[in-house]
Amino acid sequence: MASDEESRSSANRRRRGSRGGRTTRRPGDGEPGDAAENDGPVRPERARAPKAAILGPDAPDLPDPPSEGRAAPEAGARALVRRPDLGASRPKIGDTRPAPPPTAGDDGSAAATPTRSPGRRGPGGQPPKARTAAAERMADDSDGEVDGDDDSPARKRRRRGGRGRGTTVGGKALGGTPEPEAPVELDEETLERRRGRERKGKPVGRYQMCVHVRPEATQIAVLEGRSLIEHYVSRPSDDASQIHGNIYIGRVQNVLPGMEAAFVDIGTPKNAVLYRGDVQYDSEDVDEKGPGGKGGGGGGGGKDNDVRIEQLLRPGQTVLCQVTKNPIGTKGARLTQEVSLAGRFVVLIPNSTTYGISKRLSDEERKRLRRILDEVRPPGQGLIVRTAAEGATPEELRRDVERLLKQWGQIEALAARSNAPTLLYREPPLAVRVIREEFNKDYRGVLIDDVELHREVHEYVAALIPELADRIELYDDPALPIFERQHVHEQLHKALDRKVWLPSGGSLIIERTEALTVIDVNTGKNVGTKNLEETVFRNNLEAAEEIARQLRLRDIGGIIVIDFIDMEIRKNREQVLKLFKDCLARDKTRTQVFDISELGLVEMTRKRVSEGLVESFSAICPNCNGRGIILDESLL
Repeated sequence: MASDEESRSSANRRRRGSRGGRTTRRPGDGEPGDAAENDGPVRPERARAPKAAILGPDAPDLPDPPSEGRAAPEAGARALVRRPDLGASRPKIGDTRPAPPPTAGDDGSAAATPTRSPGRRGPGGQPPKARTAAAERMADDSDGEVDGDDDSPARKRRRRGGRGRGTTVGGKALGGTPEPEAPVELDEETLERRRGRERKGKPVGRYQMCVHVRPEATQIAVLEGRSLIEHYVSRPSDDASQIHGNIYIGRVQNVLPGMEAAFVDIGTPKNAVLYRGDVQYDSEDVDEKGPGGKGGGGGGGGKDNDVRIEQLLRPGQTVLCQVTKNPIGTKGARLTQEVSLAGRFVVLIPNSTTYGISKRLSDEERKRLRRILDEVRPPGQGLIVRTAAEGATPEELRRDVERLLKQWGQIEALAARSNAPTLLYREPPLAVRVIREEFNKDYRGVLIDDVELHREVHEYVAALIPELADRIELYDDPALPIFERQHVHEQLHKALDRKVWLPSGGSLIIERTEALTVIDVNTGKNVGTKNLEETVFRNNLEAAEEIARQLRLRDIGGIIVIDFIDMEIRKNREQVLKLFKDCLARDKTRTQVFDISELGLVEMTRKRVSEGLVESFSAICPNCNGRGIILDESLL
């Protein structure tokens, strides 16, 4: 009886194993007769290789996908912290975004939105909710307006690896410190209007910048009054890690259909990553025989969204690309094929119809700039006008555009005679880059303690912003370092601690994890005077203001969860959240803040720009490998 049951069970097992073709011969499998020699079901020898075997043990991790850590569009729009009107904060590179791709109307026709030239597709045929890469880098506050241009002729896009394929290296990378130019001649009235306020012959401003140069690193501190609000560090070794904005000719190493991404060798220690949504292509370049394709990007009736990355890229192909995100930790840099070059007043987007003027400017100023742009805008090129262009003369805008066009022509010429991987364009040094994007009449001065850097920066500012050139000062006091004189050093030490004290005795505990950053608010030594609700409310107000400052100073990005102390009164919760958003509005980095949850938690996101302040001053502990604990091996 038992023998019959065992035989039936064995037969059932063999039948189940045979369904689905387990014993069917496939290429690479053993002979069919080998199955009879095994007691159990036959498994094919060619097992699916793990990801590590495909990418190799030294392959970097993929950066977060474009949708990682993002809320739903409707919730994200409500949570977005808008920056204040012009004059209340410093300008940043790009305050506009291109119009969304055309969407189908109710009658099935395309909606009346700006499009690329006929026959050309958007960045990888992204769905309407996606933004172009240039807008992703330069338009983080959604306070912009873009006017499309549909009348420009069709232009060649870079196809299948672009130019320079198979050629030899023809020269070193462009960029670095800009060459000094003759300043634009301005009348006295314009100079006086731009010069900013003075008191007793000295410049007056809300901010001050201090640049401390040492052989091992250059540090830049931005002060609001006497309070440190931003800090940057640049080292000679950062050429391989701080590469945001650099332009390369790269070579595709791997194409990963399951991740809709490709690893690209750009000559850095870690391969960079190019997502499908950041790929530029022509419809005739799509490989219609690729898996999953139905005619490619616009040909044969297929939809753009059906075009897969393996139809656009293949291993060994060369591509011209720009870094949009630095490599962080084990993750490689993120790339785009939509290149943009930033100037003082405009941003040039080659081979594009993107056309925008900052909405933070007044209506009259936007109309004036639009008239000028119609005259200076080169055919076949996209332009985004920055908020720094307020009051700019036609000659200044024309020279800015011409300089960027010349720069792009040099990049194309170098690409035509270079092999992959090659660096084509390098962003300017940190001090010049920060001044280009930050410096305006709200700064009372820039102090630099290095003679050579002071000369370079002074020439650069004198050519672009001559009315503010006298605010670039050389600090040459040998008795006291610049950071000691300006009380930066002590504030920097406090910013590296996990615990932050509040004025009334409360405290913040800031903990950073792999997935998110957690901030805990405590009353600490704050015992109050009236009642518990009032004490907690005042403590949370102080915490909201200090948290906004710490996020900027420590450059904390990604998902952030804040545990405010519970408040019973709804009005108090709303006031704390309003103050928090008002303080964040002066932050040039894009932030989204959601309502206080039932547990008293505030969820928010802040665009990740760098590894952060603490990481720039520290290294992982070799004993605990960053865990902060040491296991007792004797008990294991």
